Amino acid sequence: MITWLTEPFTFGFMQKALIASVIVGVVCAVIGCYVVLRSMAFLGDALAHAILPGVAVAYLLGVNLLAGALVAGILVAVGISYVSRGGTIKEDTAIGIFFAAALALGVVLISTTHTYAVDLTHVLFGNVLGVTAVDLWVTGLLALGVLMAILLLYKQLLVVSFDPILGKTLGLHTHALRTGLFLMLAATIVVALQTVGVALVAAMLVTPPATAYLLTRRLPAMMALSALLGAIPAVGGLYASYYLGVSTSGAMVLVATFIFVVAFLFAPRKGVVWRLRQRPPS
Repeated sequence: MITWLTEPFTFGFMQKALIASVIVGVVCAVIGCYVVLRSMAFLGDALAHAILPGVAVAYLLGVNLLAGALVAGILVAVGISYVSRGGTIKEDTAIGIFFAAALALGVVLISTTHTYAVDLTHVLFGNVLGVTAVDLWVTGLLALGVLMAILLLYKQLLVVSFDPILGKTLGLHTHALRTGLFLMLAATIVVALQTVGVALVAAMLVTPPATAYLLTRRLPAMMALSALLGAIPAVGGLYASYYLGVSTSGAMVLVATFIFVVAFLFAPRKGVVWRLRQRPPS
């Protein structure tokens, strides 16, 4: 049993993959709590796909793909926040506009290279087994920056997430905080690019926090449990990849989804089975 557990991580590339996967699982899960509480799942998915132009430009210029993705994510996040600031254009409408435009631009740019189908497939579905030492450092620094920002802005983000009107009354810069949250979300998506890819990052942003939401009642506990529930699928996905020969990113999402289904059915107070047992007999 011990050999079965340790064998995959005797290889250097699996060790790098483990570190990267756990980092991604934790940071996605923590900031994902705000995504779930603010009903921003569509924004996470939109930003994930909106980084494609940056990836395409970086690929065409021969520079680091993560750098291009980060620039594109920042531009789109700021654009969405600015356009929806005054309320003339609703946030979901601005998200839809920028999402479609950025995705279309990314497709156009990617189609200009004949090898895009081979070389950029990992952008969509991740390539955690190909993580290099440089990728690991970039991922770690971005993740640390996001987690530090969440820690420093915890109280302000808590207020504007649950009651934006109260935030304005207290003199908080709600627009700046919202833009900051968008930027942190964009950075998190870039962190997850190498591991799960843009096609599946929304699942890691939403599923572990949604599971934690069913099991906890306070945000700090939700964040802590969500981080754990983000790390478990990361490790489980690597084991599935090694022993079953399946996609690591796909396996990560399926493990996270399985845990959510169990919580949805059996969670105290909120689970389906719990509520059925508490229902008075007719």
